[in-house]
Formats: sequence, structure tokens, C-alpha cells
Amino acid sequence: MLAERLLLAVYAYGTNTGIRAISGGEHGHSEDDLRYVRRRYLSVDVARAMATQITNATFAVRRQQVWGAGSSAVASDSTHCGAFDQNIFTEWHSRYGGHGVLIYWHVEKKSMAIHSQVINCSASKVAAMIEGAMRHGTSMEVDGNYVDSHGQSEVGFGLTRLLGFDLLPRIKRINHVKLYRPAAGEPDAYPRLAPAMTRPIRWDVIGEQHDQMIKYATAIHPTYQAMIELGRAQKTLFVARYLRDRDLQREIDEGLNVVESWNGGNSAIFFSKGGGIASNRRDEQELSVLCLRVLQSALVYVNTLMVQDVLADEVWADRMTDIDHRGLTPLFWTHVAPYGEVRMNMDRRLSLRAEA
Repeated sequence: MLAERLLLAVYAYGTNTGIRAISGGEHGHSEDDLRYVRRRYLSVDVARAMATQITNATFAVRRQQVWGAGSSAVASDSTHCGAFDQNIFTEWHSRYGGHGVLIYWHVEKKSMAIHSQVINCSASKVAAMIEGAMRHGTSMEVDGNYVDSHGQSEVGFGLTRLLGFDLLPRIKRINHVKLYRPAAGEPDAYPRLAPAMTRPIRWDVIGEQHDQMIKYATAIHPTYQAMIELGRAQKTLFVARYLRDRDLQREIDEGLNVVESWNGGNSAIFFSKGGGIASNRRDEQELSVLCLRVLQSALVYVNTLMVQDVLADEVWADRMTDIDHRGLTPLFWTHVAPYGEVRMNMDRRLSLRAEA
């Protein structure tokens, strides 16, 4: 009974329909029962643990012959979610043109979210990127993070270098980015790059503050100037690598396309009330986002098993080419019917094989 009520409460928050609407389904649980279970058992920490467990279960059942080798990189981006504007805590986002909050996602290359967070419209996306890459809590080891131009900065390059993973952005107006010289006193060392070159990196500042940068890598301190110098050096290395490596350019674009697809799935699942969160309480907003993540992660988990069951048939598996495998994704929802009565049947399971 508790499991049924928890699932209904997660569905109510994750689809944005609300507990009152869900209580009218053919499941025998009243609105008061569902609200009690929500207050007593469904917290932000519980929803996060549920999402993490589904993510780890998906990683465990994936078959390499279907999905390819596992990736150690994630893509991160935000999506704007509207919120009620009738209180003083509501923020207006100048880019999206509306009241609300931002949901910042970290999604790995096979369409599974490993982290989500609610951030203010004015919050730093660089800070959110680092937070998710370091504290996602899943079994994945993050070695690289794809971002768009808003998710990178020179300080971000410096911090990710110290924290041990690569910042891999798609930079707008990359033709205007300046490359920093590796050493002073060599003005003619790179004649063909002269128009793009600027002053040398101040390695002495980095050396003086190195221990402090390591100490405060997760909480910026007055070593800001040295962090910028380190970031400038790392950004110069990245830009040089990016411009000569077409495979890296495709890899970053592919990763960012995955997170854009994930954002597209949000609107299909979080469909009620026009996608606007009905509360400006931060804990309620966070719970709604985490329940959305639970539902979407569960969708990817089930889709992963369904695709694997189909391709377990040699007739279908033999028809798959390399191009087909590249286009294969577990993030699809055309088979989902979000509207209508909510029915519960805990005595029946989908006949899907969950072994790896």
C-alpha cells in the first residue's frame, strides 16, 4: 500500500498534475492518504535516491553490443520552467522572457540523467556544471563535461583542470577567442597564429598560488587571479585542440544534442499546467524536478530493456548497421499515454529481461 501511494505521489509531482487530480483515479487511495504519504515519506532526499538508483540500474543492464562502450562524459544544460509569479521571490529570466526557475541537467551520452538541480535565473551555469559533475552520486565516473557557451568561463577551465575532468564547450564566436602565449620573450614563435595571440600566461602567479588553488578548488577564494591564469592556459589548450580535431567537434555536438533531446522529453512528461511549477517554495520546486527525473529515468530504463529485448532476436540484430547503432536512443515517448485515468496494478510486471 505504501509503495502504491509513493508511486502515485511521484507521478503527481513528476507530471505536474498534482495530488488532487491523481487521487481521482481507479486505485482506491484518497487525496488525504496521498498527502499524508507525501508529507511523511516523500522528501527531496528520497526522490534523489530513487532517481540515482534507477540510473545505476540502467548502467548495470546495458548491453555493450547494443549501445556500445560506456562513456565517461556528460552533457549539461538548463531548461526554463515557469513558476507562479504572485510573490516577491519570483525571478524573471531575460533570455527566456518569463518568470520561473532553471533546471540544470547533467545527461550522459545514452540519454540518462545523472544529476538535476534547480537554480535561479541569475545563477552561474559554470558553478552548476561543476556541482553536478562532482556530486552526482551515481556509479558513473565523469571525465569530461560538454557545455554550451554559457556553461564555460576561464575560471571554469581552471577549476575543472584542478578537479580532474575536462571542460568541453561549444563556444560561440570562437573566431574571436584569444590564445595565450605559453612563454614570454617569444613574439615570433607562432607567426601564423599571430592575429589570434595575446600576452603570455603568468606562470609565476599560478606557481605562487598553486597550493591555495588546490585547497579551495571547490570554494573560490582570493586566489581568483591565479585561477583565471590557469583557466586561460587550459582554455588555450582546448581551443587549439578543438580547431584541429573534427572528431572532438562532432563529439561535443552529439553530447549537446542528447541533452537537448532530454529537455524535449521534459515537456512530454511534465505536461500539466502548461509546464509551470505551481509553487514558489524551493523545496517543492526541487521535489517536482526530482520526481520528473524519476519518471524520465524510469522511462529510459524501460525503453532500454525493450530495445535490448527486440535486438536479442538475431533477425533484428543482423539488420542493424553501424549507422543504425549510432542513431539508437532509449529516449522516446510515443508509446506513453499521459492523459486519462491513472490505474495501478502491482501484481503484474512487464515481461522484460533485466539481466546485463
